Amino acid sequence: MSQAGTEAAVGEGSAMLGGGYKTPLEMFYQWERSRPDRVYLRQSTGSGFREFTWGEVGDQARRLASALKDKGYEPGTRIALLSKNCAEWFIADLAIMLAGYVSVPLYPSQHADTIAYTLRHCDARAIFVGRLDDWAAMESGIPGTAIRIALPYETMPADHHWTDLLRLYEPLQESPLPQGDELMTIVYTSGTTGNPKGVMHSFGNFGFSCTHAMGLLPLKDSDHFFSFLPLSHIAERFFVEGNSLYCGAQVSFPASLESFAGDLVAVQPTIFFAVPRLWTKFQLGVLQKLPQKKLDWLLRIPILGSVVARKIRTQLGLSRARVVVSGAAPIALALLDWYQRIGIPISEGYGMTENLAYGVINLPARYRRGTLGHINVMPHNEVKISPEGEILFRSEALMQGYYRDTQKTAEVLQEGYYHTGDQGEIDVDGFLRITGRIKDSFKTSKGKFVSPAPIEGLISENELVEQVCLVGRSLAQPLALVELSETGRQQPRESVKRSLEQTREAVNRRVEHHEHIDAFLIVSEPWTIENAMMTPTLKIKRNRVEEVYQRWIESGRTDTIEWESQ
Repeated sequence: MSQAGTEAAVGEGSAMLGGGYKTPLEMFYQWERSRPDRVYLRQSTGSGFREFTWGEVGDQARRLASALKDKGYEPGTRIALLSKNCAEWFIADLAIMLAGYVSVPLYPSQHADTIAYTLRHCDARAIFVGRLDDWAAMESGIPGTAIRIALPYETMPADHHWTDLLRLYEPLQESPLPQGDELMTIVYTSGTTGNPKGVMHSFGNFGFSCTHAMGLLPLKDSDHFFSFLPLSHIAERFFVEGNSLYCGAQVSFPASLESFAGDLVAVQPTIFFAVPRLWTKFQLGVLQKLPQKKLDWLLRIPILGSVVARKIRTQLGLSRARVVVSGAAPIALALLDWYQRIGIPISEGYGMTENLAYGVINLPARYRRGTLGHINVMPHNEVKISPEGEILFRSEALMQGYYRDTQKTAEVLQEGYYHTGDQGEIDVDGFLRITGRIKDSFKTSKGKFVSPAPIEGLISENELVEQVCLVGRSLAQPLALVELSETGRQQPRESVKRSLEQTREAVNRRVEHHEHIDAFLIVSEPWTIENAMMTPTLKIKRNRVEEVYQRWIESGRTDTIEWESQ
């Protein structure tokens, strides 16, 4: 599609801007009043589930709201949340809303210095602390001015404890009705470069997004969510917490990483959201028990194939799943095809913190392989490509701006559109593809620009590859740094080398000459959040990768596949 044609291809329904939508609190009041005895939240203990009805959730949230208001904070005071997902996370979030304060969720894997920056930047007066893998490493990031409230789990020392506050305070009697433009939460971005930015979202943003998502998917009160991705990430907050409040469906939480698989099998959710790395791990788990050649053979047998596929879905915990979504990072087409064959069509979604993850999604009813979905799929959402090739969004889901940063707000919000920083194209039928990241593109020594994302996607189709980062700024040709998957680590080096050489040759046949990959380096240490190679949302920090492997990158390697540790 031409630039002019692309710019004109926008989503439908923009005329609805300014429409009124019920806020998350109004939806909560509805279920609290109409079905107080129906179970809303289910928290795994590792040996069973503790259940919370809508009435019990309301009672606890209202008692905690009374405790918060007793501190005398001004309306709009920022209250932080630092915990892995659990039923009490939802309850604490509701309590903050009921008290008239603004929630600031933090990643349960964040480093102490990032926690300190975030809490200082938003001036949080209190913080809920809960389920954390290493609270001792995080505690120093919490300033002494912030009052700590401990969730009912083993956690860091706190000023107040959940059960004590429930015992000491009566439930808040009033049911406040916030305005649509009232600030509800500040969600800090994961910070691939520099400090995190505080994205401000209103009650109206959530009302708009959840109302339309509920109708689109559609979601019903008989559905069942499984919440495990960080609630500090906008996708989980919107897709699970937000949508469960709007459709009235149940939400279950795993007890721990160790109990995750068993909890998922026990729940068998109907709505499931995961990231590509988890889909890869699920696949590897299946193939360790049933090798790919044998699986292919079984699936070709008409009746037996469907029985085998159904058994795999049940053992994964997805036998009832009817809406299955992948997001937060690109997913390989080969992986989508593999799940399709066992009866799990995965819808890839594309959104960001700044538009409350309300972007596009490749739903089965309007599916096109190799795209992120049709630009008209999300109601009342405009999607277009700028003359510079950048993907732009406009809807009532857009943030109010970055907290205390008018300059960066002005840079990304222009004429009502959010500038994503992603490069993309819309085909003649209106389907969106991402072609790269504007800031990630680099210029080789030949003066040619390379967008790494599409090439990384091609390399990732090799099942031996867990993660890949393409580099090449000021080099003659790009180089690829590869972290092997579990399957790759189990293979002999010669087998890995042959496989990656075949991948390199195949990729180089499909890309422009200046994009040809000169060499692969197989890294010895996995890229993790802990070693600062990845953000809490599992995005690779490219600048950090280039810094750590600078000596190898600048060594002038050509036509090689080598290991960091020989």
